Amino acid sequence: MSKPSTYLDHSATTATDPRVLEAMLPYFGERYGNPSSLYQAGATVRQALDEARRRIAEVLGARPKEIFFTSCGTESDNMAIRGAVWAQRDARNHIITSQVEHHAVSHTCKQLEEVFGCEVTYLPVDREGLVDPDAVGRAITERTALISIMYANNEVGTVEPINKIAKIARQHQIPFHTDAVQAPGLLPLNVDTLGVDLMAISGHKFYAPKGVGVLYVRTGTKLVPTQTGGGQERGMRAGTENTALIIGLARALELAESARPAEVLRLTALRDDLIQGVLNSIPDAVLTGSTTERLASHTSFLFNGVEGEGVVLKLDMAGIAASSGSACSSGDEGPSPVLAALGYTYPLSRGSLRLSLGRENTPEDVEHVLRELPPIIASLRALSPYYNSDGTVALSAPAW
Repeated sequence: MSKPSTYLDHSATTATDPRVLEAMLPYFGERYGNPSSLYQAGATVRQALDEARRRIAEVLGARPKEIFFTSCGTESDNMAIRGAVWAQRDARNHIITSQVEHHAVSHTCKQLEEVFGCEVTYLPVDREGLVDPDAVGRAITERTALISIMYANNEVGTVEPINKIAKIARQHQIPFHTDAVQAPGLLPLNVDTLGVDLMAISGHKFYAPKGVGVLYVRTGTKLVPTQTGGGQERGMRAGTENTALIIGLARALELAESARPAEVLRLTALRDDLIQGVLNSIPDAVLTGSTTERLASHTSFLFNGVEGEGVVLKLDMAGIAASSGSACSSGDEGPSPVLAALGYTYPLSRGSLRLSLGRENTPEDVEHVLRELPPIIASLRALSPYYNSDGTVALSAPAW
């Protein structure tokens, strides 16, 4: 299968950077020792693992001992939420989160609620997907064990005011966790500036391979290990470390952070051109998410009278890879919880499209989308019982 000529699904995953692959290759071959072994082959790999931990910590403004390696962002979120809540189970069992979290957070909170008897407050968001920090403060009780609000939303691109929320959490001495999977290479990651106690990232979102993630845990934050066995990761996450992928993640994170200022400017210009072009060329198109507090790489739309899956398939035939929402929930039936939380009706939210930009994208890619997408929407609407033939909307779109 050939790759699409225009790849616009970087929020779902990214290609492994050749420089990252080069850094990883020795650890698939001659440097294969187990980092827990005492002999030289293992000690050499242990040194490389420790160096990767140090380099990641430097990017995050953290200490190496605060960096724990996992298999992905989902595991990092699970480890943070379950570990922090279980550590306080005798005194506190209340979690504050939002209605727009990734399933790695929302489903974990739901399980803690239904199976372990925890109380969970799911905070609403405004039309742009923003959590009100004051609402977080009002939701705190004497039994609040954890606050978990994502840094940037994967479906609509909204960037949350987590530094403000972190200050509130700190005033009440409550651990604050953020899912920062969408942030590397696009947003600042210094944990002290952000004020977070727990932060999850995933390598494949910033040109590292799939299958590796990081959980930052601030010194003094109590966690119960959720994966037990050997003593790896200082007893916090059992299982032999995947050295090659960890080396790759460290290299990718350094590259993403060093390129971030220039890349954010470049992507913002492409993003704005894409948003303006879609809204100007497609009647009744709706931009979802924040108009100002938004990832530089992210655009997301609703098109009344069509279904997102059909748009994605038509774009694929035109050589454009896109998404109708979160790749992690593409098999789910029913309305998107994120779009529902923003107040969009189910019929309208079915016509969702996410176009997320990355390193290889150019103005020509934006032009490619703007050539292909308007006639695709027009053709699908012509077949739809939900969109009138004279171009008026049969199902009224919410005001933007």
